[in-house]
Amino acid sequence: MTASLFEILDLDSDGQVSRTELHTAARQLGWHWREAPLFALLDLLTISEPISENKFTAYMQQIAEDPLGPYGRVLLESPHFYAKMPSRHAPRYSMAGKYADATGERQPPESRVDNFGRDLVPVLERSAGKHAADTYRTLIDSFDLCPIKADGAALLIIDPQRSFTGGVWMASIGDMAVVDVEPIGIAFEACAALLEKHYGRMEIMFTRCPFPPDSYNWDDRLSGILDKDQLYFVKPGNSVLFPPANGFREWVKRLTACGKRTLIIGGCTLNSCVRVSSIETLSRFKSRNLHVVVDLSLCGARTRNFIPSSTWGGLSAVESAVNQMTAAGVRVVKYVKWT
Repeated sequence: MTASLFEILDLDSDGQVSRTELHTAARQLGWHWREAPLFALLDLLTISEPISENKFTAYMQQIAEDPLGPYGRVLLESPHFYAKMPSRHAPRYSMAGKYADATGERQPPESRVDNFGRDLVPVLERSAGKHAADTYRTLIDSFDLCPIKADGAALLIIDPQRSFTGGVWMASIGDMAVVDVEPIGIAFEACAALLEKHYGRMEIMFTRCPFPPDSYNWDDRLSGILDKDQLYFVKPGNSVLFPPANGFREWVKRLTACGKRTLIIGGCTLNSCVRVSSIETLSRFKSRNLHVVVDLSLCGARTRNFIPSSTWGGLSAVESAVNQMTAAGVRVVKYVKWT
């Protein structure tokens, strides 16, 4: 079975499976949810170089013998464990003009982030109602901006993938999907604006959820900025700390060993993955004096999660998540001002 799968994936029959071959073959085979964990693993393992048949066989054997399958010790073979620090790629793409305003003048990334509240609140007023919009405006206005020195901090963007804005996750929502994911798209725009200025110049990492091939890639707003060989942590659930061998723990330990004591977190979604990952990361690395900061301008959530509900004692899921993070010691800020 392993040999036959390798032969299917090895499209040019050269004895190796490249990342391009993996993606092409996976689409041709119709890989979907069932194959998503294996696809995520193989995508990560082929970032640096193609996989030979011998290595492929060894990986599949490890998966078969490990209770965690593709989320087990086979992840130790990923590029995360080959270098002392994640690579710092210099930007290879010109983004001039991408964030132009109505006059054709390019907006600086800081201005794009400063506009966050003004961008999201009107969207919420239109799609979730004035009460939800006013509630969120009050929430974000209760937090200040946070000056952070880039050389003493790192940024983690959680799951900035097209699945959330145009793929299977979005499709699973149903008829109101386009409206429901608007805040996530706005957050990804803010992430892109920040990356445009800082990508390749400071420590930035990402997570990815296992999704079928067409939904696995970076969101279109980020795809033109990130290097094709950008590393990431495989994260099948809400917490970046699972699976244990995904490389996140090692990355944070290397950061703190180099004097970086602040981790900024953004991405999606605020009331689930961002909330859980920030709280658990702070708890896990308390002994290393790691400060965890959640930048609201970089975080997205479904529109419905901004609507107050009896489920959360009259709060919205977003406001409840912010309260939980704050109570746990996570610093929540309106946005980070990088210096």
